[in-house]
Amino acid sequence: MLPFFTRPFKQFMNSLKNFIKWVNAFNDVTGRSVSWLTLVMALVTFLIVILRYIFNIGWIWMQESVIYMHGMVFMVAGGYTLLQDQHVRIDIFYRPMDAKKKALVNFFGVIFLLFPTCGIILYFAYPYVRDSWRVLEGSKEAGGIPAVFLLKSIILVFPVLVGIQGLSQAAQSILDFLEPSLSKADPPVEENV
Repeated sequence: MLPFFTRPFKQFMNSLKNFIKWVNAFNDVTGRSVSWLTLVMALVTFLIVILRYIFNIGWIWMQESVIYMHGMVFMVAGGYTLLQDQHVRIDIFYRPMDAKKKALVNFFGVIFLLFPTCGIILYFAYPYVRDSWRVLEGSKEAGGIPAVFLLKSIILVFPVLVGIQGLSQAAQSILDFLEPSLSKADPPVEENV
């Protein structure tokens, strides 16, 4: 590489690495935090069953809270799932590829599949969420949670978190293609104690 391109290239690579670290850390914290709602969901569901079948007591808001938590887990953890590479993938051709080919597949997959999907979700969900906010939509059930508009807002959070994780994945693909010796953006160095 020509000497006058070396410094800008290193700056570009460092910027990509910093961006990847920031996005990955953000989605990691977000995903791990929201995952605790699965435990809360299980406990609330257990409580609902105990109250209903043993004490003959039931509250609509408690039942709806499980739906809210369930929606949050699946929609907010979308970026974390992509970070962990746990989305559906057809590995018949992908698995035997070398690092550069995998980087190209990942990059073009993000650009031509992930981003358009996130854009379509945002395009169609925004009016739906906006209309819900206009009327401050609440539960249709008496005694339900009066915040359906907040639940529907999570629909917009999903493509944003998945989209920024897609940007991180595209940046990682660029790094993997340009520097195949680095499999991830500067993994932390462990010191022997």
